Amino acid sequence: MATAELPHGDSAGTFLGHPKGLFVLFFAEMWERFSYYGMRALLIFYLTKHWLFSDGEAGVIYGAYTALVYITPVLGGYLADKYLGQRKAVTYGAVLLTFGHFLMGFEGNGGQDAAALSVFWLALAFIIVGSGFLKANISVIVGQLYPRTDVRRDGAYTIFYMGINLGAFLGSLLCGYLGETYGWAYGFGAAGVGMLLGLIVFVGFKPLLLGRGEPPKPLDKGTEWGLYAVGVAAVGACWWMVQNQSVVGYLLGGFGLLLVGYVLFTAVVKLEPHDRDRIFAAMFLIIGSILFWALFEQAGSSLNLYTDRHVDREIFGFEVPASVFQSVNAAYIVLLAPVFAAVWTWLGKKGLEPSAPAKFGLALIQLGAGFLVLVAGAANGVATPVLFIFLIYLLHTTGELCLSPVGLSAMNRLAPAHMASLIMGTWFFASATGNFAAGLIAAATGSEKASGEGAGQQVVLDVYSQIGLIAVAVGVGVLVISPLIRKLMHLDTLKDDELAGDAELGEAQAAGIHPATRPAE
Repeated sequence: MATAELPHGDSAGTFLGHPKGLFVLFFAEMWERFSYYGMRALLIFYLTKHWLFSDGEAGVIYGAYTALVYITPVLGGYLADKYLGQRKAVTYGAVLLTFGHFLMGFEGNGGQDAAALSVFWLALAFIIVGSGFLKANISVIVGQLYPRTDVRRDGAYTIFYMGINLGAFLGSLLCGYLGETYGWAYGFGAAGVGMLLGLIVFVGFKPLLLGRGEPPKPLDKGTEWGLYAVGVAAVGACWWMVQNQSVVGYLLGGFGLLLVGYVLFTAVVKLEPHDRDRIFAAMFLIIGSILFWALFEQAGSSLNLYTDRHVDREIFGFEVPASVFQSVNAAYIVLLAPVFAAVWTWLGKKGLEPSAPAKFGLALIQLGAGFLVLVAGAANGVATPVLFIFLIYLLHTTGELCLSPVGLSAMNRLAPAHMASLIMGTWFFASATGNFAAGLIAAATGSEKASGEGAGQQVVLDVYSQIGLIAVAVGVGVLVISPLIRKLMHLDTLKDDELAGDAELGEAQAAGIHPATRPAE
């Protein structure tokens, strides 16, 4: 039977002040992200150089694929909440992902060969559905290791986010280099090996998860295998949709309205007032993240192509493959995530930590500034100095650290336990919408490539200038209204599900609220 110590991980011991299960999730997610970002670093080049799609076509395909990767966590989160539990959902997702990444190694002869393309679409479909079962649910297990009011939660998600980006760094670096230097199959094959390692880590260290993420009620084998069959059917559906990208746009619009409507209806009809307001605050953060991801995700598409075509990539006499620069963002996060975690904790103890909505506003301002810096750096010549690629990624990274780990933590903190995976899935659905919009923006940057290299570069810079200014303006607006959103979070009355008498910690301390009791350390 569960004990009061289990939420803190104390019954299994801690490491660096956190439950050991956090580090199991850290390494499992690290290898999953190694495979995903390793493949992502190569994908836009694979589409344009191997399959010979135009820039516009490749941008839309890339956007549809990445959008579907973030839509499917809604399905995976729902099935985990209701039937499978998060642990089994993550395991199944890892199996599908491993198969999909290895399928990417079958490249055929390139061009528009229909048979080889069908295998390529199928590989993408397995990766899409596998991500749906894994991504939202592994993040939820992180939250289940802590009470909702535990002051360590933001730090835990930042550590977890370091694992994501350590994997992304290594995957982009190794898979990108192998793929562009030795052949596509080598890069994609390395991604498959990484995913297999992630599966082994997650299954092998199950006991350290302290029984978290198990099915909500006993699950018979027939029902369990039926749910796995649903996943296989979803692979077939995604195989068709990734080839018909316009359908993805309609799906995002229609399903998005239904999802938001369902969440808001549930909040208004079924939740008590403070939980209802918290859901409203979460929805504001979710909607605000759409713009962030629409602009941030230029990294893997239009910015990747820009780096390949318009940047002087020679460093110490060696011309670095463009895909390798996809590792820069992740490297910055590995270096800066501990700094941000320490700064938030230090500011929190002094009552000066910005609220989650304020951090979102700061994220958008930094994101826009990154594009404007690149535009400024490209003003004095056709070949942009590589320094400005490092600068745009630096500003985008600091913005990301103000939004993504904070958003993950906020979703888990603001959602009642019975809606945890649904709200996390909605968070990833916003990422899906942003990724699809990112594909449309990327397609716009390539729309006039035929008019000449210099003109093509100017089209990209014009688009970047516009979106940079929009991001800065919206970020300032979010900062202005952030105190109102914070009030909706009702941090002064937030309580743990397991320990109803515990008062709230963390951001409430920054507001000057001093609870009478706290969870035991």
